[in-house]
Amino acid sequence: MTAAIDVENLQKRYEDVRALDGVSLTVPEGSFFGLLGPNGAGKTTFINILVGLVRRTGGRAEVFGHDVEDDYRRARDAIGLAPQEFNVDRFFPIREVLQHKAGYHGIPESTAGERADEVLRRVGIYDKRDTRFDWLSGGMKRRFMLARALITDPDLLILDEPTAGVDVQLRHDLWDLITELNEGGTTILLTTHYIEEAERLCDEVAILDSGRLLTVATPEELMDRGPDRITVTLRDAPATVPDLPTLAAGEREGRIEAVELDGDKLVVTATRGGLVAPDLVRALDRAGHEIVDFDISRTSLEEVFVEMTREGGGDRTAEPVAADGGELP
Repeated sequence: MTAAIDVENLQKRYEDVRALDGVSLTVPEGSFFGLLGPNGAGKTTFINILVGLVRRTGGRAEVFGHDVEDDYRRARDAIGLAPQEFNVDRFFPIREVLQHKAGYHGIPESTAGERADEVLRRVGIYDKRDTRFDWLSGGMKRRFMLARALITDPDLLILDEPTAGVDVQLRHDLWDLITELNEGGTTILLTTHYIEEAERLCDEVAILDSGRLLTVATPEELMDRGPDRITVTLRDAPATVPDLPTLAAGEREGRIEAVELDGDKLVVTATRGGLVAPDLVRALDRAGHEIVDFDISRTSLEEVFVEMTREGGGDRTAEPVAADGGELP
């Protein structure tokens, strides 16, 4: 199966700034893939290279097997991009803007109008089809950016902070829509600062920091790297911390790292807390302690992300931007 995105040793330099420093990454076709990183990590540069707005300094980048520079037209036609910035022609009704966009990609005029109506209905703003972009609400503008990305029926949909600044209801509506698109076979590359969004939606995530790729893993695998917090409420407060197992059976099992006693509550810090729990319960039972409540609080993806970028990030330099908010070539 052809990868949706395949990059090898991808580099981009702006004089002394390494916006991308040897990134190698494969995004499987049909996946829902997250690209995470703090500001200045290289996410926008990565996307702009894929869509042809920025030329790479070195390395290789392909979209569905098409080199993004040598075979630019076929690579770009496979991509629908919903950028964070509202880079929209504001002087035409939004339906006309979509028709113009379709025309850029060779869609006949006779078909472009039907496509425009279809995507406007899909994102829920068909009744605003004759409205200029500037007259839309903030949430409707976000919906329109998604509609514009979908007008060419892309195989790869790139969403750059698609829910930035929207209310909770709209965020969930957009989640439902893009999940439906992915289930229909569209590959999705998502960048977001809402880590909960990546945790909920993505099959895999890549974490970038200072132009370098730190890791690629599923959200579950990443959360397993962090310690969990187990709180056990006992019927009677013990005088001292009970003896507990330090390691469950098997090299991939969990391990207790620390134990604190707070009155009748035993607070246990452990890796892979769900696997530690059975041994913990048995040990407390053997010691004669009656458990009245048991709670496992897993490490969140956000906590793992913060820890990794704190460790992985060196001096962080923001990606160069042009005066209009776009990136410099």
